[in-house]
Amino acid sequence: MIHLSAAAVVEINRLKARHPEPHALFRLKVEAGGCENWYYTLAFDSEIAAEDSIWNCHGVDVTVDSQSLIYLDDLTVDYSEDLMGGGFRFNNPQAIASCGCGNSFSIDPSLLKK
Repeated sequence: MIHLSAAAVVEINRLKARHPEPHALFRLKVEAGGCENWYYTLAFDSEIAAEDSIWNCHGVDVTVDSQSLIYLDDLTVDYSEDLMGGGFRFNNPQAIASCGCGNSFSIDPSLLKK
């Protein structure tokens, strides 16, 4: 399951209101790369694949592909602003390390064998 904070919901809805496709879903994905092997990507997507999972989190439909799902179990996405600007923050209980940017992480390789 994926969790969104109230602040993340507000920001996602603000960004979605500016998106040209009004019915686009919020897609959360994990891709290889970054300082710690994996990083999060956020996008709006109007296409759903058969293997996608969709959760409704406080009115926001969150779409996750099956390959990313193993990395995101119980992930919490927050949004905050500071002197450097605003950004999404990720609290991933599966992460065993993360880099200073907070977008790149690594997990225990044994989780990938499930």
